[in-house]
Amino acid sequence: MEERRSVGSEKTAKMKKDHGNTAKKRSSEEEQPEEKEIFSLNTKVAGDLDDEDVSDSEDSVYSGLEDSGSDSEDGDGDGEGPSRLMKEPEQRAVILGDEKEDEYQQDSSDEEDIRNTVGNIPMDWYKDFPHIGYDLDGKKIYKPIRNKDELDDFLDKMENPDYWKTIHDEQTGRDVVLSEEQVALVNRLQKGQFGDVNFNEHQPSVDFFSGDVMIHPVTNRPADKRSFIPSLIEKEKVSKLVHAIKMGWIKPRRVEDDSRGRYYDLWASEDSSILANHRMHLPAPKTRLPGHEESYNPPPEYLFSEEERALWEQQDPQDRKLPFVPMKFSSLRQVPAFPRFIHERFERCLDLYLCPRQRKMRVNVNPEDLIPKLPKPRDLQPFPTTQSLVYRGHSGLIRSISVSPTGQWLASGSDDGSIRLWEVCSSRCLKTIQVGGAVKSVAWNPNPSFCLLAAALDTVVLILFPALADKQVVSSSERLLGGPQDAEKAEGVELVWCEAEGAELQQDIRLKIPHPKAVHQVTWHARGDYLASVMPDHSSHQQVLIHQVSRRRSQSPFKKNKGLVQRVSFHPARPYFLVATQRSVRIYNLLKQEMTKKLQANCKWISSLAVHPGGDHVICGSYDCRLSWFDLDLSTKPYKMLRHHKRAVRGVAYHRTYPLFASASDDGSVIVCHGTVYNDLLQNPLIVPVKVLRGHAITQDLGVLDVTFHPTQPWVFSSGADATIRLFT
Repeated sequence: MEERRSVGSEKTAKMKKDHGNTAKKRSSEEEQPEEKEIFSLNTKVAGDLDDEDVSDSEDSVYSGLEDSGSDSEDGDGDGEGPSRLMKEPEQRAVILGDEKEDEYQQDSSDEEDIRNTVGNIPMDWYKDFPHIGYDLDGKKIYKPIRNKDELDDFLDKMENPDYWKTIHDEQTGRDVVLSEEQVALVNRLQKGQFGDVNFNEHQPSVDFFSGDVMIHPVTNRPADKRSFIPSLIEKEKVSKLVHAIKMGWIKPRRVEDDSRGRYYDLWASEDSSILANHRMHLPAPKTRLPGHEESYNPPPEYLFSEEERALWEQQDPQDRKLPFVPMKFSSLRQVPAFPRFIHERFERCLDLYLCPRQRKMRVNVNPEDLIPKLPKPRDLQPFPTTQSLVYRGHSGLIRSISVSPTGQWLASGSDDGSIRLWEVCSSRCLKTIQVGGAVKSVAWNPNPSFCLLAAALDTVVLILFPALADKQVVSSSERLLGGPQDAEKAEGVELVWCEAEGAELQQDIRLKIPHPKAVHQVTWHARGDYLASVMPDHSSHQQVLIHQVSRRRSQSPFKKNKGLVQRVSFHPARPYFLVATQRSVRIYNLLKQEMTKKLQANCKWISSLAVHPGGDHVICGSYDCRLSWFDLDLSTKPYKMLRHHKRAVRGVAYHRTYPLFASASDDGSVIVCHGTVYNDLLQNPLIVPVKVLRGHAITQDLGVLDVTFHPTQPWVFSSGADATIRLFT
C-alpha cells in the first residue's frame, strides 16, 4: 500500500509539472500566428489518435480544435486534446490519490477503442458537413483531409503491402490496418466458424434438469381460476359456427366414397365388357406358355452343345431364339433361383401398359403428295425475265416512278430536285422539270382522257400538264384545269389553290396546292378528278386530304387520328378508300362514311400498298421483309405471307391485265410472282414466284425504291438508289 502511494505521489507531481508547463507554453504562444497553433495542435491530436502509425499523420489532421490541445510536438500523449479527454478519469484518480483499481482497465466492450466521441450514431448524418461530430468541449471534430484520387488509390494498391487488410473507419474518418489476429478472426467468421479459437462447440451440454426423479416440482405455482371456468369467447365462436351451419352458410366437407376402390384390374372383365364386343378393341397380349426347354430336366435334344452355346453368347439379345440357356438338374431340389425372374416380370408389365387400346388403320401417304402441285414457270408465261433498257439522267435517289395510261411515257421524281419525262421505248428523256426540292411521289392520272401528272414536293402538291397527247386529250385536260377561280373551302381545311405563273408555267406546272405538313404520297382516283395526299404526322388529324381538281377544293375525310398513316389508295371499282397505318389497313365506304373492314397485316411497319384490279385482293409490303396477300372475301388476316426478300420491302404493284404482281426490296432485287385470281369464290388464289430480277446496285443501304407495271405489256419498271430506272421485259 505504501509503495502504491509513493508511485501515485510521483505521478501526481509529474502531472502537475506537465500541467504547469502546458499553461506556460499556452500563455507564451498566444501571440504566435494562428497557423502555427493549428499545425501543432493537428500534429499533437494525430499523435494521440494513432500512436502506432505516424506515417499518415498528414492525412489524419484534425482542424478547428484551437482551444482543446497542446502546442507540443513530441507526441507522447500528455496534451489536452481529445486524448486528454479520453484519459481524464484515470488521471483524476491518480491526482486524487485514489487507491481503487481502475474499473475500465479490464473492460472488454466493443467501444473501448472508439476515438470519436459523438456516440453510436449513423455517420451518414455528417456526409455533407466538413466535420464528423463534436468533442466533449462542444468543439467540432473536423474530417481528415483526404486528397487521394483514384490514381493514388491504385498506386497505393500496387505498392502498399498492407492495402488488402486496410479498412476505412466511418466513425473516425481514418484508415485502420487490421492486425494478424483480426484478419484471422475475419477469416474464421467468413468460414462460419466461432470467433474464439479455444471455444469447443462439441463439448457435452449440461442439462438444466437433472436425470434424477425429484420429490418436489420445479414450480409450485397454483393453477389460474380461468383454467376451471369455460371460456365465454369460445362459447360465442361455437354458437356463431352452429348458426352458420344451420343457415347453410358453412357446408360440411364432402366425404369421398371409397367403396368402389381407387384401383382396379384393367383386363379383369374384358370378355364380358362392352369393349370386348368392339371391333377395334385390342385385348392384352397373352403370356407365352412354357415349353420343354424350360423344364428342369429337359430332353437331351433341347440342351446346347458347346458350339451352340458359343454361338448363342455371340448373338445379340434380340437375335437369340431363347432368352436363356436350357439346363438339366437331377432333382427339383437342386434347381437354383431363376435369375431372369424380375426382368421377365418387368417385360410383362411393359406389354400390359404399352399395349394400344384401339386398333387404328395406318395410312400410307407418299410425302410428295403432301407438297402442292404448282405449275412450272414456263407454263405461266408471259412475265418479265430480262433487263432491256436503263434510263440514266438523275443524280439522286429516284423515289417514285409512274407510267402514263397509254404506256408511252414514264415520269420519275428524284432527290436531285427534278422531274423527268421519258419515252418508254427509246429511254430518251423528253423533258426535265426543275422543282427545287426532293420529289417524294409522282402519279399519272389513270384516266386516258386526261394528260395530267401530280407530284409531291415538300409541303406542296404540283399538278403538271405536259402536252404529250392529241388535241382531244389536251382540250379535255384544259377544261378540267379551268375550274372555278374561287376555291371552295371545306369544313376544317384552309388550303388556297394557286396557279403557276412565269417560269413555272413554261415548265408545264399549272396548279400548286400548299399543305400544312410534308407530303409523302399522292394518288389518283380511277376517274381522274379526285386526288389524295398523305402527310404522316401524329400531332394532326389531317393526315389525309382529298382534292377535287374540277372544283379546286380540298377536304379532310377523317376527324380523328387512328395511327400514323403510311399509304392510301382508291378502290378501282367501288366507292372504297383504303388507308394503311403502321400495322393495319382500314377500308372506308365513302358513300356511307363508315369503316367497313380492318385488315391485320401481322407486320411491324407497312411500307407500301396495292389493290388488285378486280378489287377483291390487296397486297401490303412492310419494312420487316414480309409481303402480305389479303383476300377481302375470305378473312381480315393475310391469306398468304411471303418472305422471299432478305431486307425491307419498299414497293409493291399489281398488273392491270396480266395475273402478275411484283415487290421491290432493299436487297436490290425485284421478285415477280404469278397470282391467278379465279372467278369461283370457293377456289383460293394461286400464287407462284416466277422470277427474281436483279440489276440495281445497293447505294447507302438502299436498293430498289419503287416498282410499277406497264399498263398493257408484261413489262415492269423499277427505280433504285443508284439513280437509274430499269425496264425488264
